[in-house]
Amino acid sequence: MKIIIAGYGKVGSALTRQLSAEGYDLTVIDSKQEKLESGQGLYDIMCVHGNCATMDVLMEAGVEDADLLIAATSMDEINLLCCLTAHSINKSIHTIARIRTPEYSKQIVMMRDSLGLSMLVNPEKQAAQEIDRLLKYPGFLKRENFAHGRVEIAELRVMPDSPLNNISLTQLGGVAKCKILVCSVLRNGKAITPKGEFTLKEGDRLFVTATTNELALFLKNLGIVTHKVKRVIICGGGRITYYLAQMLEKSGMKIQIVERDAEKCIKLAELLPYANVINADASDLIFWEGERLTSNDAVVAMTGLDELNMVIALFVRSCGVDQIITKLSRTESSAILESLSFGSVICPKELCSNTIVGYVRGMKNQTGSSIAVHRLADGKSEASEFHVSKETLNCGIPLKKIKLKKNVLIASILHLSQIIIPNGDSCFYPGDTIIVVSDSDELITCINDIFE
Repeated sequence: MKIIIAGYGKVGSALTRQLSAEGYDLTVIDSKQEKLESGQGLYDIMCVHGNCATMDVLMEAGVEDADLLIAATSMDEINLLCCLTAHSINKSIHTIARIRTPEYSKQIVMMRDSLGLSMLVNPEKQAAQEIDRLLKYPGFLKRENFAHGRVEIAELRVMPDSPLNNISLTQLGGVAKCKILVCSVLRNGKAITPKGEFTLKEGDRLFVTATTNELALFLKNLGIVTHKVKRVIICGGGRITYYLAQMLEKSGMKIQIVERDAEKCIKLAELLPYANVINADASDLIFWEGERLTSNDAVVAMTGLDELNMVIALFVRSCGVDQIITKLSRTESSAILESLSFGSVICPKELCSNTIVGYVRGMKNQTGSSIAVHRLADGKSEASEFHVSKETLNCGIPLKKIKLKKNVLIASILHLSQIIIPNGDSCFYPGDTIIVVSDSDELITCINDIFE
């Protein structure tokens, strides 16, 4: 499959990394030569220097026989024109545009067919939705949705005083007292697909799958007390804050936004009249001394600087704030993230690229292909959602009799509207949906790829 990526920024580089590793034929367009040279030094890709919205540059990139164009430059208008131009040259091409400006959202959805768009992605809105879910359902570091929100894979850390510390997975049922499955464990930077004899240790990051209700029961039985978030401080006044504040306001939360840019504060105050917008520097300790931090249920650190977000997260943690969410543009330094307590870490570019990769895989294998893809354990594991069809192997056979590939686990089965956390006697049938977890070394793009 031939793919053109227009724009080698945060999202473009993340997509190039993932898609090149999967063996796709990639051509990258960017107006900055130094960016292209950097990408060419890292990956086996073709590069075209120029304006991706012009016909000449798209023709040079091979748009006439390309299967997919992903427009991910920093300018929404360029992305739209790029997709429109590509579609005028090649009527069969699939196009994906990154659109970030809130004012465009409604009209572009209405004009999607006219613009020749196959998919729209908005990293900031996706990040806001993820943060909104974490604030509404506290207690976990991260939660991934599958099967239209009916199944979740949630992340939590084993603390020194946790009932999970030094417990083997065969003993987990007696502690959890609910139906959950540990599908991956991140220990010392390594992702492990655990067996029954695996023993949990302090510092492990667990990825467990269950229904939403079972996850809530799991927290309760572990003695992790969670209460409804009522007051939130958001550091930074960017696009994510705008989207997030709208979502939180519908839940009745009291929102306080801290932004150092006075003009941004004025604009936010006009757009978000229900929020308390403060013109202050979130890196200033004097500001925080004036705030009663412990009276707030959560702090979201998402300024434009990763380093500042990290410092804010560590500081408010030391002040006793229970729930912290930290936005990071780069998560490559996973060892640092694992060793320090930043709370829940959100990376907009990763959320966006995962959505696009899921679409690409669906194009590659229309029958039995993954319909959703989520990266787990700092990208070292992957959870994929598949529909079971008549062409799927091993239908109706108990899992204990099926040979799966190494480090591949069926984490849940959706059968006739019933969520099944599987055991050895469980089966899947045509029409079911299954969630599969695998390590990143074993690429799973089609459901039949999971079997030996």
